Amino acid sequence: MDKIIKIVEQQSGQKNIEFPNFKSGDTIIVHLKIKEGNKERIQKFQGIVIKRKNVGTNRETFSVRKISNGIGVEKIFSAISQSIEKIEKIRNGSVRRSRLYYLRGKYGKSASVKEKRILTSKS
Repeated sequence: MDKIIKIVEQQSGQKNIEFPNFKSGDTIIVHLKIKEGNKERIQKFQGIVIKRKNVGTNRETFSVRKISNGIGVEKIFSAISQSIEKIEKIRNGSVRRSRLYYLRGKYGKSASVKEKRILTSKS
């Protein structure tokens, strides 16, 4: 059975990228491959994760929102997309909801999410 799975994975050409453990409210950087003519480059998209859907399946998607020149920009990424090079987690967000749609109506300081601080004990 394992041989069949390996063959199917090779034929499909999908990369298995290990993502950091992130959730709604976290700030992440998504490194995307952009193809312009014959050239290929990496573009970073940094923002707050608004939602994560179908976690742990092939249909997993996540939405990232950022403010660019005073305008809110959202992108929906597929977890198995070939265009994602890697994902970096910058901050842990402290939120009580799994879908942060209320951020769409806010701007400035109120559009940010509180950072979750982890206390470390000195031994």
